[in-house]
Amino acid sequence: MSSKQNPARVRFAPSPTGFLHIGSARTALYDYLLARQTGGSFILRIEDTDQKRYQESAEEDFSNALDWLGILPDEGPEQGGPHSPYRQSLRKDLYRDHAEQLINSGDAFYCFCSSEQLNLVREEQIKRNETPHYDGSCRNLSQEEAAKRIQAGDSHVIRFKVPKLGITTVTDFLRGEITVENSTLDDMILIKSNGFAVYHLAAIVDDYLMAITHVIRGSEWLPTFPIHALIYRALGWKEPYWVHLSVLLKPDGKGKMSKRDTQLAQDQGLPIFTKDMEELGYLPESVINWIALMGWSYDDKTEFFTLEDLIKKFSLEKLNPSPAAINFSKLDHFNGLHIRNLSIEDFAARIKPWFEKAGFTVDNSNLLQIAAAIQTRTKKLTEVVGMAGFFFQKNIDLTLDRIISDKLTASQAAEAAQKIKDLFLDLPEINGDTAEQPLRDIAAGMELKAGQVFGLLREILTGQKISPPLFDIIPILGKDLVIQRLDSAIEILVS
Repeated sequence: MSSKQNPARVRFAPSPTGFLHIGSARTALYDYLLARQTGGSFILRIEDTDQKRYQESAEEDFSNALDWLGILPDEGPEQGGPHSPYRQSLRKDLYRDHAEQLINSGDAFYCFCSSEQLNLVREEQIKRNETPHYDGSCRNLSQEEAAKRIQAGDSHVIRFKVPKLGITTVTDFLRGEITVENSTLDDMILIKSNGFAVYHLAAIVDDYLMAITHVIRGSEWLPTFPIHALIYRALGWKEPYWVHLSVLLKPDGKGKMSKRDTQLAQDQGLPIFTKDMEELGYLPESVINWIALMGWSYDDKTEFFTLEDLIKKFSLEKLNPSPAAINFSKLDHFNGLHIRNLSIEDFAARIKPWFEKAGFTVDNSNLLQIAAAIQTRTKKLTEVVGMAGFFFQKNIDLTLDRIISDKLTASQAAEAAQKIKDLFLDLPEINGDTAEQPLRDIAAGMELKAGQVFGLLREILTGQKISPPLFDIIPILGKDLVIQRLDSAIEILVS
């Protein structure tokens, strides 16, 4: 089997019952890559038939997340397209028509069993150590009898009538042929009593009517995969390529990520949802790189990919069905790589909003210099304010105990600060060539370590113990502001 079908039409079809998480983002990415690679179409379809759990904010989150990741759909609720509407709640009549087509062909039936009756049956099955399943009470009702009960207003659903004898063989792109005994398959509900279709019917009808060529989805659909294929066959339709992606495991590799694990990860500040990744300072390029490698690899050595690289190099053939552990340290690693891969201009544009969000007025005249000073040291965009916020402050909030740390007395620190000020006033330009050795000489003359003098100067100029290199900082601050901060520190030290 080959994935090189041109053009591929793929759909990302999330249910708006929660925000976009890592697994869904990976599915959307693989969809997008295949569509772009083959000159096909990437479709966003909102599967909102579960009205009880519907969250409007979740649907908005899907749109924002795909936009942030840079994998925009060609067709969808916002974009429109030839197969509108792209929201399943607006396609209700279509599903009912196809369900009735299945009834007329003998491949589906009306079921009038109450929830209480079904619960009693399941309890008895569990007592007998059987897997709970529909017992077929209404499978053989005549259409005449069913019509009478419907006319009488009896509540009902429509179920698919799976064959009870023989076997069904389906083909997954990654796993090959999968054969199951039909006796193990359940008569799944297609239309609920409220008239809404469930996934098992709605997704199949939409995939066919939207001419989807590849159904890329999570491995949680493998148990019902044979039923979905049987529905296709009952309707007389050609099946798409079925691609069930690998399971995502917890970071320790021990078991699938559950809702509880997701909450624990969030409590630890680890990003599970796309919106968290943005808020925690990750680049979309890094997230794309990270999730692309959860179940796919180009070779055994290449790990850095831009979106453009992935469009060229991605292939379904290199997807791996084996479970993939979520490695958050890898995300940090890729974020550092992609930050360093940005041009200075691009990096400056990315960090500017973070300074503004912290309340600083950003002077564009020195923003490029600041970006150049901190780019190689930045692992997440959240770090830039703490690392370089002092550039945008007129006055540093200095305190005596901070200035005289590192075994310096107040008098020693005052003397050193005065000597540094006098040196800088005499220098036409303050840089590593003109100032580093004289600063070392000041330390030696005072019988101090050079690190003590450099550390003192760093604290005075930045108000922090960690910062970009001193001789990157000083030209950006400018001589006047450097002298002003030295004066402020001396005043504190001698008071």
